[in-house]
Amino acid sequence: MTAETGTRTSPDRYISRRMQAVPPSGIRRFFDLLSTIEDVISLGVGEPDYVTPEPFRRAAIASIERGDTHYTSNYGLLELRERLATHIERLYGVRYDPRSEIVVTSGSSEGLDIAMRALIDPGDEVLCADPSYVAYMPVTVMAGGVFVPVPTRQEDDFRLLPGPLEAAVTPRSRVLLLGYPANPTGATMSREDLAAVADIAERYDLAVISDELYDRMTYEGEHTCFASLPGMRERTVLLGGFSKAYAMTGWRLGWVAAPAPIAEALMKVHQYVMMSAPTASQYAAIAALDEGEAFVAEMVAEYNRRRRLIVDGFRAVGLPTFEPRGAFYAFPDIRVTGLTSLEFSELLLTEERVAVVPGSAFGACGEGHVRACYASSFEQIERALERIGRFVQRHRAE
Repeated sequence: MTAETGTRTSPDRYISRRMQAVPPSGIRRFFDLLSTIEDVISLGVGEPDYVTPEPFRRAAIASIERGDTHYTSNYGLLELRERLATHIERLYGVRYDPRSEIVVTSGSSEGLDIAMRALIDPGDEVLCADPSYVAYMPVTVMAGGVFVPVPTRQEDDFRLLPGPLEAAVTPRSRVLLLGYPANPTGATMSREDLAAVADIAERYDLAVISDELYDRMTYEGEHTCFASLPGMRERTVLLGGFSKAYAMTGWRLGWVAAPAPIAEALMKVHQYVMMSAPTASQYAAIAALDEGEAFVAEMVAEYNRRRRLIVDGFRAVGLPTFEPRGAFYAFPDIRVTGLTSLEFSELLLTEERVAVVPGSAFGACGEGHVRACYASSFEQIERALERIGRFVQRHRAE
């Protein structure tokens, strides 16, 4: 009760309007729900089923045993940043100064957060494909920005096309947020696709945050780094990390590369929020860059095998599924059942004990689809497809 009125108050009255506008993650809701049900096959959370390779683990253990348990530079270990600079240049031909243009972060999620807070002011608009990763809108709102979804369509393989993008630009547009290969759709963008987007970014003087966490998981064609396009390096914040390609989700390690003035602004946010990324994780990442290529190739080849299984399997049970060319997600069209994506996901979980994520969790254009992660074992996917086949047969709309 308050001292003056004697009336009871609710704690939620103290929560900022900005945070009240942030919805809970649709992915985590299903993750929490499936933990209460036995014999669940999860195609829900986007996490590799691989254990972090042994050489990476040994490097972290060795660093702890040496007593390297203190803070690193705010920017991260210089040794790691030097390897990252070499890695990015070798893959994509873009050179960053390891001393002033790379910041090591606690996961690419932190990289996204500090990029938003460094680039936008309250009311600035952030343009982004719809559907898109669930964190993009909340992080924009938490930074004080306005999230502007740009529709994409299954008929266009969920690529961000220049027409809808340019139509969404207003005088308040400040940042273009890209995420390719895409979560949740598995969509990729060709160099020609990205060049058309780059032209719009240049004409409207947009900063670009390019989340390329799934760059190594490109199964058809080659991944194009957005910063490698003519004129784009100076306006682009490039996000990457170790979680997916190196099976290091729990190590919480990512990186951001950007021109020095932008990197300095990012580091300001990072140093006050995080100080520095976990030290042992940074040593594991050095080992990953030094010794990890064979592991990455092996994992990507296996994901590609699972990709073919799940896409062909969805099509065989009557769910139209476009060809995902990157990441490790399939995005089947479930409208033949007459169910919403939320209804489909909830009923599939309770009736057949298979967890997927409703497409509506990723934006309005995700409705009519569900996201299925194929970073599960081949055998688990086969069993899940059997159960989904039974479910679709029962619920097919007449």
